[in-house]
Amino acid sequence: MYTDFFGLSAKPFELLPNPKFIYLSKGHRKALSYLQYGVQERAGFTLLTGEVGSGKTTLIRDIVNKNCADATLAMIFNTRIDPRQLIAMVNEEFGLDAEGKDKPQLLRELNDFLIDEGSTGRQPIIIIDEAQNLSAEALEEVRLLSNLEADNFKLVQIILVGQPELKQLISQPELRQLRQRISLCCHLEPLSREETEEYILHRLATVGRRDCVTFMDGTMDLIFDFSGGIPRLINVICDFLLLSAFVEETFQISLDLVSEAVKELSFEEPESSPADESLTQASKDERLLQIEQKYDKLHVSRSEKESILERLESQGNILKYLINQQQKQFNHSEERLAEISAQIDYLRQEIQDECKSSATHEKLLLGNGKPGFL
Repeated sequence: MYTDFFGLSAKPFELLPNPKFIYLSKGHRKALSYLQYGVQERAGFTLLTGEVGSGKTTLIRDIVNKNCADATLAMIFNTRIDPRQLIAMVNEEFGLDAEGKDKPQLLRELNDFLIDEGSTGRQPIIIIDEAQNLSAEALEEVRLLSNLEADNFKLVQIILVGQPELKQLISQPELRQLRQRISLCCHLEPLSREETEEYILHRLATVGRRDCVTFMDGTMDLIFDFSGGIPRLINVICDFLLLSAFVEETFQISLDLVSEAVKELSFEEPESSPADESLTQASKDERLLQIEQKYDKLHVSRSEKESILERLESQGNILKYLINQQQKQFNHSEERLAEISAQIDYLRQEIQDECKSSATHEKLLLGNGKPGFL
């Protein structure tokens, strides 16, 4: 609803991983270069890790959109599965029927499919997001898939995407063979204070203009302190700020507005920040989840109010229309009444004229000595 108020073509801070909004910080640019190289050179295994909400999925979608015209993709997002289910999901993503088949049959059909794709010049790519949730057995099954290769190139390229604990998982002794297969590895760091500001302005410019609102002195510092440079948290607070500015009908983001937003989205804790290194990764993830859930509730509440306002505005417009219609009908009735009154006056005048004419004729007859008729 606030997009029209700020002159924007869309909401700039949606939580969806939309490549349209991709912002290449120093770390993101490096990761993107690694991923592009891996795809173009068919590097086999590529590993991408980063904190929750750091932009991993957005990078992957950008790579898919720009570099995979000749690729056949299998994208796996549900990773709390066993090895057989993993192979079945890969086959289904490649368009193969997996229902009712055991693992050896699934692997045979997958191997045949990959050979056929390679013979036609297409590049099969398996992208596994949230890979930190895979069991060691499932990861070993992924390694075995990489054994499928032709004489001079890999039949399939595998990109593992996950949170930092994925590195810890792969470092286990039983997965040393998988670790040795990874040819490219990159990690996404949170944005710096300067990158956070440029990220915000970049997303505003993508859907309109970067100066549609003015961030007062100190506001960017508060946003960075709250978000810790994590893009998803930056989106959460900035969307909240634009909605709050719209409600207050202002084009300035003040310190008070940001402080209020931080208070709404945060929780009562000792002096700390989401970027505090003393927090464990699990507590960081839990905090991010809680903030997103609270934001969703607040967003729904505000959306309900906006919906009620829209319905009231719509009803008001309908009433205005009905009143205008009634006014038009009333005006038409007045015009018709005036026409009828004019006709009555005309007929009355005609009758009066006829009466005068008859009276004159009678007098003439009487004057000539002829009897008149009453």
